[in-house]
Amino acid sequence: MLLCALNIFDNCMLKTLSCGGKILDLNQPQVMGILNVTPDSFSDGGIFLSVESAVAQARRMADEGAAIIDVGGESTRPGAAAVTSWQEMDRVLPVIEAIHRELPVIISIDTSKPEIMRAAVAAGAGMINDVRALREEGALQAAVRCAVPVCLMHMQGEPRSMQQAPHYDDVVAQVKAFLAGSIAVCVAAGIPREQLIIDPGFGFGKALGHNLRLFKYLDMFQEIGLPMLVGVSRKSMISAVLGHPVEQRLPASIALAALVVWQGAMIIRAHDVQATADAVNMIWAVKQQN
Repeated sequence: MLLCALNIFDNCMLKTLSCGGKILDLNQPQVMGILNVTPDSFSDGGIFLSVESAVAQARRMADEGAAIIDVGGESTRPGAAAVTSWQEMDRVLPVIEAIHRELPVIISIDTSKPEIMRAAVAAGAGMINDVRALREEGALQAAVRCAVPVCLMHMQGEPRSMQQAPHYDDVVAQVKAFLAGSIAVCVAAGIPREQLIIDPGFGFGKALGHNLRLFKYLDMFQEIGLPMLVGVSRKSMISAVLGHPVEQRLPASIALAALVVWQGAMIIRAHDVQATADAVNMIWAVKQQN
């Protein structure tokens, strides 16, 4: 049985999540491996288009310590072209089916489309990771029917235009309020609160200053009382500070992963699983000391 870990307290008791028959044990932070089966993702687009290469990468990430493999069939980078539901389905379903058949790892589907959610869960996905927080028409109802854990992410605007002058009066307060509102909507619709995960959405409709402020005050999101997912791997905010191209962003990605674990993040979404898992486990070992 696969155990993947987070850490949340609700009524002083640790919880677990059932992810399509696999147990997500809420005990310590873990890594979610990114598997983009797209031609145009900013870091790994075009590398894992075949089922064979995608499954090989999933196996490699699982061996390196990934508890979850996050499969995405549509790039959400600024300026990326939209894809139809059929295109997205053709990309992700054979990969999900193959990973589900061959590996014991939990599979997450990175999508906002309700029809993809339903098909992916039927194919073996045990989690929904939605950058639009179930705001697309029919997505909320699909998530209720799928009955798997859902990650709700904050995003201001839409992926293709989100970085065009984003504005906040108080980014921390506004992102927290959005997530709290999204949680309330989900619970009212019939998704149990204990099946929800939150993601502040670094780089999604946020300028560099907004991202840095979220990093500084990330521990405040623990007040929501749900496990927090953070994805900052190789993102352009690193270039904005350091000037590095995407292939030189690993050290900074690791530094940010360590920072967010210290501040309470329990799922770290990453391209470089081994290095990230090592950093996460070292930070966690220190954090557990009295």
